[in-house]
Amino acid sequence: MNKLGRALLATTALGAATVAYAAGIERRHWTLRTATVPVLSPGAKPIRVLHISDLHMTPNQVSKQRWVAALADLNPDFVVNTGDNLAHKDAVPGTLRALGPLLDKPGVFVFGSNDYYAPKLKNPVRYLLPSSKTKRIHGVTLPWRDLRAGMIERGWEDLTHLRKTIMVNGQAIFCAGLDDPHLKRDRYADIAGTPDPSAALRLGVTHSPEPRVLDPFAADGYDFVMAGHTHGGQLRIPFYGAVVTNCELDRGRARGVSRWGSHMWMNVSAGMGTSPYAPVRFCCPPEASLLTLVPRPVTPGQGRNEGVRFGAGADMM
Repeated sequence: MNKLGRALLATTALGAATVAYAAGIERRHWTLRTATVPVLSPGAKPIRVLHISDLHMTPNQVSKQRWVAALADLNPDFVVNTGDNLAHKDAVPGTLRALGPLLDKPGVFVFGSNDYYAPKLKNPVRYLLPSSKTKRIHGVTLPWRDLRAGMIERGWEDLTHLRKTIMVNGQAIFCAGLDDPHLKRDRYADIAGTPDPSAALRLGVTHSPEPRVLDPFAADGYDFVMAGHTHGGQLRIPFYGAVVTNCELDRGRARGVSRWGSHMWMNVSAGMGTSPYAPVRFCCPPEASLLTLVPRPVTPGQGRNEGVRFGAGADMM
């Protein structure tokens, strides 16, 4: 075999090994991301928030369901779910089993596109195109109302186009949420206005972290926004990061904690699932986030992540 033939064979073998790893190992490497974020009012007591997003659950994903249920052992003070829970019309029972132990905690949620519509097979090249250039392709309607009823029955609050105050350990969290901007279902005018200045935390919740909704949250004076949707890029290149974000957010903020403007912080969860038609992750394991929120300094720094302390994280197999 000549040098060219050996090179082609080696390249093919490397590609096959990478796909096997991304599809068979990493997408099931459940990971806990941790960070300490200075967003509370001065003098407030720390609040531990568990952020769950993009489960994309199908009925047979037992390992994922068990891992999510076990997150209750972390004993968070508050749970935020930023949508895309479903990926199958029969996934509501499994999703509620996974979330079940966490539904005993104070919690809020909004929905994403894959709560409303099942995924469909698409040309993979679409994921590399700018979000604004692609036409939405919807699958069958999913039973999101059943999922909503199950979460509300257990005590979680639906924040869709609502402003609510949630009491957590005797402290007020002022929350406002949007329907999915990715589907252009958001109506920020419904929640516009200054949030309660006496609250320990002023929290915005959205599925897709589109700049056009992050900007008004920041302008109104919110301390923190939580979002998902990006899957952290799902495919990341070492030393480069996310290839795409599937929205208008820049690649550098595709996952984790960052600033948005001079005052507001946000956390974008890389989520826990994938579309059944693109079941791969590379350099971007599925994750939940445990965030310890602490009082902000009197004069906060201006650096992008100044004041944030990141933990090593914990892989939970």
